[in-house]
Amino acid sequence: MPHDTPLITTIVGGLVLAFIFGAFAHRLRMPPLVGYLIAGVLVGPHTPGYVADQNLAPELAEIGVILLMFGVGLHFSLKDLLSVRGIAVPGAIVQIAFATLLGWGLGAFMGWPTDGSLVFGLALSVASTVVLLKALQERRLVETERGRIAVGWLIVEDLAMVLALVLIPAAASIGGEGHAPVEPLSAGLSRLFGLDLGIGGMIAMTLIKVALFVALMLVFGRKLIPWTMHRIAHTGSRELFRLGVLAIALGVAFGAAKLFGVSLALGAFFAGMVLAESELSHRAAQESLPLRDAFAVLFFVSVGMLFDPNILIDKPLPILATVFIIVIGKSVAALLIVLAFKKPLSTALTISASLGQIGEFSFILAALGVELGLLPEEGRDLILAGAIISIILNPLLFFLCDRIRPLLDGAKREDVMAGPAPAADAIAAQEEMLPEDDEVHPTALSGHAIVVGYGRVGSIVGQNLKSAATPFLVIEDSDKRIGELKAQGIETLSGNAVMRETLDLANLSGARSIAIAIPNAFEACRIVEQARSVNPSILIVARAHSDAEVDELKQYGADTVIMGEREIALGMVDRLAQVHHESVPYEDGHGPDTIRPTDDPPPERE
Repeated sequence: MPHDTPLITTIVGGLVLAFIFGAFAHRLRMPPLVGYLIAGVLVGPHTPGYVADQNLAPELAEIGVILLMFGVGLHFSLKDLLSVRGIAVPGAIVQIAFATLLGWGLGAFMGWPTDGSLVFGLALSVASTVVLLKALQERRLVETERGRIAVGWLIVEDLAMVLALVLIPAAASIGGEGHAPVEPLSAGLSRLFGLDLGIGGMIAMTLIKVALFVALMLVFGRKLIPWTMHRIAHTGSRELFRLGVLAIALGVAFGAAKLFGVSLALGAFFAGMVLAESELSHRAAQESLPLRDAFAVLFFVSVGMLFDPNILIDKPLPILATVFIIVIGKSVAALLIVLAFKKPLSTALTISASLGQIGEFSFILAALGVELGLLPEEGRDLILAGAIISIILNPLLFFLCDRIRPLLDGAKREDVMAGPAPAADAIAAQEEMLPEDDEVHPTALSGHAIVVGYGRVGSIVGQNLKSAATPFLVIEDSDKRIGELKAQGIETLSGNAVMRETLDLANLSGARSIAIAIPNAFEACRIVEQARSVNPSILIVARAHSDAEVDELKQYGADTVIMGEREIALGMVDRLAQVHHESVPYEDGHGPDTIRPTDDPPPERE
């Protein structure tokens, strides 16, 4: 066995230190990613002690970006993407232009050449894929309208950066400031036919290749990828299925980058999006989740490795100006753009907070600019410092937006209510004053049931409660499901039940029972703990997927925990007993009222 194993030591060192400092950060009520960044700084070349491989770490981090975007694609349909194109495309373009202008101004003030200042501004204009998606996933916003706009915005930024990576080397070579490789297809045509396509030709070739990739994925990929996964699923091998998911995610991303010049992240996103049309998408998301999280952690570690803490002392004012452009300038621009499209305030605040950071594409642009002699090394250092600080501040930005929104809503209501108004104007003003689609108000129910999550399990529970005329409400965070519930006349609270504020709005203290139907055991335990502390007499029913989860949920205070596999087995035993022991006739339970109200308590099953 060789003793020089940089790959193993980089993975072990990065993950172990990330775990240690992530746990410390969580203990201090800070986001774990702050601990991951600190771990990266400690294993980087700018601090004493062990230094991880600087070439391997970014490549491992890129795998995390691929898997993360693949996972987002699994929850994102083509219809969702097209539904937000009206705001995502113009909004992203205007925001990129504004941030680039601010960065160019700072570069010009510092005496940099125009080309370098533009590269600097462009690097500050694009948000990090990993940071944005982590923030949305932690708040369970990916499937909401706000989440779809943010992801669509991100895709447009990704496409813009793909084009920029073609234009920057071309501009450098034409300007005589560098000799960089041009777009490969254009270069090949020039050699074969002696045609000089110029920058316009290279832009056209890039757009054609991107369009060709998208067309192939939508025409052939939508049939081939789901068909392949179904064939693998029919083998009955979970190992092969998991391997197939990873092969498709990584293979499509790599092929898109090599053959079509599309970024790895964008290729993986489209692979996930075409697989999302298959009923196996949920299973694929579950199988890829552990690796997704592990490699996403390595992304933050690799970012931390690039950071030199000494720059905080050497150049404090330029760093402050850079962070101001990223966190304040971009966020305010995004906020105003979204509001200009007459979207709700909550959507505008979420988008602005999501984009108030920079990441992987910024590093690529900075490295390319330095390599071509366009951007001074000082600019690259400022971009890295701005990325680190903005990533750390991003959770704080979300926190501030959550606190600012109620104040703005209150001021808006006061302005509307002040002074007389004509009837038509008053009606319009009241409509503007009404809460946004995702605003919630306390329920008037008492002695009711609360259903947390309205997926495959929660919907069955809810329909049976409705059939039994039991008063209940649903806590859900998916815009699509919320719309369906409201159409059925079912009272719904939009939000995450882990948040104490959401449970208070559901009148947890006055409820008789709560059914926690979400599959996430960590969140379920938190909900159980809060429910028991607020209402000690409430009946708590939860679901689990293993004996360990059953024990943990009961330890936190759940009265009854249903494990799917156990209930399936008991159902099979009951059916077999009806045949082998001549029990009561079997009924399939497909009637409209599966559960009827009864005065007798249901039998308990261990």
